[in-house]
Amino acid sequence: MRINKYIAETGLCSRREAENYINEKRVCINGEPAFLYSDVQENDIVTLDGKIIKRKIEKIYIIFNKPKGITVTTERHILGNIIDYIHYPERIFPIGRLDKDSRGLIVLTNDGDVINKALRSENNHSKEYVVTVNKAISPAFLRQMAAGVTIFNPVSGQKVKTKKCQIQKIDEKTFKIVLTQGYNRQIRRMCQALGYEVKDLCRIRFMNLEDFKLPEGQWRLFTEEEKKTFLNSLK
Repeated sequence: MRINKYIAETGLCSRREAENYINEKRVCINGEPAFLYSDVQENDIVTLDGKIIKRKIEKIYIIFNKPKGITVTTERHILGNIIDYIHYPERIFPIGRLDKDSRGLIVLTNDGDVINKALRSENNHSKEYVVTVNKAISPAFLRQMAAGVTIFNPVSGQKVKTKKCQIQKIDEKTFKIVLTQGYNRQIRRMCQALGYEVKDLCRIRFMNLEDFKLPEGQWRLFTEEEKKTFLNSLK
């Protein structure tokens, strides 16, 4: 970002006033005098008259209807990563995971506090999915899924039993499930442990966010009402 814009976005002054400060050699980047053509990088330290100044970053909250094939990662070297796909001008991070073969609602933000609060498992934030499997759903399958299934957790390298959850059959091969956990590929692992294979998995709700009416592959900013309700639910 050009230095005059950076200074203006701290709220201290206008761009024109910032240019005057720069010409007066009152502005430094990492201890070196700034010039009108200087750019500020992400981790640079900008000072005015020896005092550190920081631009005010607007907090961004994004709803994205992820299609299959997009990888939810901030690692830009991975082809098809979510950050390059959305291509938002500010640095943003996804809240939680949604594996490459799954689709549906995912939230991204630049608000680190919100990310930490939303990911704390003890908060029991619920997520709802519609899942289609490869064969007819039996009553036993529904009971076992609801009661909790023992799966392998690749992070700990140990077997764990998933929490009890809500599950509802929709048709012969499709069900809805509400989770308050977030193990990697949890629903797929649960189904696999019971002899089923997931053919399609779509997240339709994340906490209070649902009915987001977005075509697959598109994103939008939160409405003010969504932001208010979402943030209140994290308190």
